[in-house]
Amino acid sequence: MVNDPAGPALPDLGHHGDREVGPGLLDLAVNVRRSAPPPWLAEIIAATIGDLGAYPDPAPARTALAAAHDVDPAMVLPTAGGAEAFTLLARAYPAAPAAVVHPQFTEPETALRAVGNRPTWVLTDPADGFALHPEQVPTDADLVFVGNPTNPTAVRHPAATLHRLLRPGRILVVDEAFLDAVPLTATGTEADTMIAPDMPGLVVLRSLTKTWGLAGLRAGYAVGDPAVIAAMAAQQPNWSVSTPAIAAMIATADPGPRAEAADEAMVLQQYRDYLDSGLRGLGLAPVPGVAPFVLVEVGPGVREALRAAGFAVRRGDTFPGLGPQWIRIAVREPHLTDALLGALGPLLHRGPHPGTPGPKD
Repeated sequence: MVNDPAGPALPDLGHHGDREVGPGLLDLAVNVRRSAPPPWLAEIIAATIGDLGAYPDPAPARTALAAAHDVDPAMVLPTAGGAEAFTLLARAYPAAPAAVVHPQFTEPETALRAVGNRPTWVLTDPADGFALHPEQVPTDADLVFVGNPTNPTAVRHPAATLHRLLRPGRILVVDEAFLDAVPLTATGTEADTMIAPDMPGLVVLRSLTKTWGLAGLRAGYAVGDPAVIAAMAAQQPNWSVSTPAIAAMIATADPGPRAEAADEAMVLQQYRDYLDSGLRGLGLAPVPGVAPFVLVEVGPGVREALRAAGFAVRRGDTFPGLGPQWIRIAVREPHLTDALLGALGPLLHRGPHPGTPGPKD
């Protein structure tokens, strides 16, 4: 556990996968599954052009999302991408003692620091698979952020473990941005989701970006304690969520698209298994996980060498708790994975040490 890291100990929290990509590089850094939404969704979004002269009304999206999750509409807040919710929470509770379970998506940390809140870091350990240990979270933390499955580790924490973090006076924020890209259980439910009809002291964040190829549209939402949702809404600018984003939320909340996403998650898991197996075949030990990306320790210098060979992967050292020897690889089709593995293998065995520095970017 690290309290108020600063100075050299603070990595570049504003660095995200989109900064890794560039002309001529195979993008294995960004976790968006599609380069564009599917045609049927693109048509729905395009049909909103005639309505852009009117101010957007998110109420229909709130109703549709509430129905999809079987919760009261007062428990739902559409947001301009899942990341906006972190800003709303930080602004709603600027003085709350905060803790962030790292390594994870850095936007909650950034949002907290923007309002002068210096959170405690709760660092999970690669030695035990980046498992979450609730007893490590400070008892006085009234605002706690955790990802599930976590970006970049892809680790999914059991719901029973997350429930141990709940207590009176605390708000637990669970980022489930990648959960719709994880296969459903045998009974057709989302494994370890924290969304429920009653969510006191709990907020879950979701994103449409990953599954539906909507990074440029900014479409996400929060589900949780009505009092916390209301506090977030009070911080949200008017008309924050656009008319096209509202249409996308309504469309993808229907049973048909949700079933489509579930089917695609099964395919993604097969692709992930293929990547995982290939990395192990190179003698590496990728972190066991379930999200559509893989975290693996390869040694310093390998990421830069991969980039020189035409492959953009996500650097690990901008995530608190990781270093330059870690990379995150987005799950892609097997033929793209084969290309990556073919380039990665020789880099691991060149010179006296796999950490031999490569070209800098």
